[in-house]
Amino acid sequence: MAVPAVVSLVTLGVDDVARATAFYEALGWERSAASTDEVSFFRTAGAILALWGRSDLAEDANVAVSGGDAGSVSLAVNVGAEALVDEALATAERAGATILEPARRTPWGGYQGYFRDLDGHLWEVAHNPGWPLGPDGLPRLP
Repeated sequence: MAVPAVVSLVTLGVDDVARATAFYEALGWERSAASTDEVSFFRTAGAILALWGRSDLAEDANVAVSGGDAGSVSLAVNVGAEALVDEALATAERAGATILEPARRTPWGGYQGYFRDLDGHLWEVAHNPGWPLGPDGLPRLP
């Protein structure tokens, strides 16, 4: 069987689950009732976002615990208009995120910015006019 081409869950290893949960709630994300004190789950238009202790995640995957240095992975939220990029970045900053790259026009015709969450994960917020959003909020690739 091939590996399904559907990302169903993204788990971020975090230093403090309660603090990270409060951050994502401040972004306006709805925490699922399936959450516990050890792990928080958030509904999105696509994959589920999970926040789990960094050491618990490392133990579960049988790897060494690593720090929060990001740079080799980023997560993205696509929005339907440039103004929504600005709004999302402002909301993230009010919630405690660090704006790494303020919103700007891109060479590929879009508009994007980046923030780092409380545990060092990189998030891109982008409007890509070449990727219209469907009714489910997900981009439609050409």
